[in-house]
Amino acid sequence: MQLGLIGLGKMGGNMRERIRRAGHTVVGYDRNPDVSDVSSLQELVERLEGPRVVWVMVPAGGPTQSVVDELAGLLSPGDTVVDGGNSRWTDDEKHAEQLAEYGIGFVDAGVSGGVWGLENGYALMVGGDKEHVERLHPIFEALKPEGPYGYVHAGRVGAGHFAKMVHNGIEYAMMQAYAEGWELLEKVDSVTSVREVFRSWQEGTVIRSWLLDLAVNALDEDEHLEKLRGYAEDSGEGRWTVEAAIDNSVPLPAITASLFARFASRQDDSPQMKLIAALRNQFGGHAVESSK
Repeated sequence: MQLGLIGLGKMGGNMRERIRRAGHTVVGYDRNPDVSDVSSLQELVERLEGPRVVWVMVPAGGPTQSVVDELAGLLSPGDTVVDGGNSRWTDDEKHAEQLAEYGIGFVDAGVSGGVWGLENGYALMVGGDKEHVERLHPIFEALKPEGPYGYVHAGRVGAGHFAKMVHNGIEYAMMQAYAEGWELLEKVDSVTSVREVFRSWQEGTVIRSWLLDLAVNALDEDEHLEKLRGYAEDSGEGRWTVEAAIDNSVPLPAITASLFARFASRQDDSPQMKLIAALRNQFGGHAVESSK
């Protein structure tokens, strides 16, 4: 299968490689000519045979809207656009309506896997009409982890990004719980090897998880996280999750508290935020701030 892929950063570049390893043809475009296969979106579209599929992996908001606007003028009826970035689900609805006026299909794909996705695969949460989603099955199969799980057609347009938003909200709360436990263990004199306590939890406990494994990785690199500043950004999806909870009258105390804890991290150097910053770096390659 042929695929156009726009945005070849940390996620998009690895996705291009994983899809190619599965035997598909990927034509990639990025503003950085060192990683791009073509020099423009027009050239990307011209290199693909119809009906085309173009996957967009650029930042949410204005950058995604700009790409959708340009593709609307370049693609043909019967083509399909996939937004695999972290767009707000309400934007998906607007993009689907905009492209439908040109006879172009639209699919939203929440993608999770970070910098580990190339080797481990990407979890995919997809929204859109059945006919458009089914066209992409070979690509979804190439991207997802091995085995029966890791891909879901979550529902109508917007469902994929809504599911990914909730996923990230849960991620916020899980990281916050690990970080609070780590700070308490570091605080008491009786526990002399916090890192090994975390390591002991990796097998046989109900709190074992990939995030816990990544926490141990981070502590192996910097046992007391002394090299990091306790500062953690939020991607925006945590905020959207809380806003959606308010709109739907669903109580989310743990997720909301974890979001507010990130806000607090920007006021002072927070010990808990050191572990959250380290975890974000481990699974997503997000930048960290030095303590010096």
